[in-house]
Amino acid sequence: MTDEATPVTAEHHESPVRTTGTDHVTIWGSNAENVLSFYRDLLGMRLVLRQPNLDDPSQTHLFLDTGDGRILTFFVNDDRPAHTGPQRTKVGAVHHVAFRVAPERFAEVGEALEEDGRGHNLFDRGIFLSYYTRDNDGLVVEITTDKYDIPDDRRADALAEAQRLREEDGAEYAEDRHLREALEELGLDAEPHDLPDAPSGAGGI
Repeated sequence: MTDEATPVTAEHHESPVRTTGTDHVTIWGSNAENVLSFYRDLLGMRLVLRQPNLDDPSQTHLFLDTGDGRILTFFVNDDRPAHTGPQRTKVGAVHHVAFRVAPERFAEVGEALEEDGRGHNLFDRGIFLSYYTRDNDGLVVEITTDKYDIPDDRRADALAEAQRLREEDGAEYAEDRHLREALEELGLDAEPHDLPDAPSGAGGI
């Protein structure tokens, strides 16, 4: 089945298992200092659990709360140096991780990255705004916020409807107007957030 033939829908696909959310994602980190200085000290994630890697006790397993109880974990070793260059991407590898921040604090993200001397880019992705940077081990990190005040339990509905309108429109990607129309179609009175201007289109860090 080609990408274009794969249906996009807010309805659940028929499957033997249905997940209820993300429990955690685990990343190979370098050492605890490098990981915590970025994710805890810059992004504000709480370190909520630290224990040996149960499959390899020579490593430490760090558990960080990303802000809503969902967890990001790292395998680290104090003898492992940072990987400062870009990560090598290949099939099965992680391209980037993305975290949401409150819209009213989104502009502060750019200020914090600037103050930290960290390279970053800001892009309007059509249906949301995102800063892109790298952590201390070279992994691309996206920090994003929604353009509209969409209830979490209707977010998938809004995205799927925006996709339908994008296809109907023949547009390359889902734009702000598609999301606005989707919200109207769904009867969601989602107010736009006051966000900084950002260039649109493709790009990264």
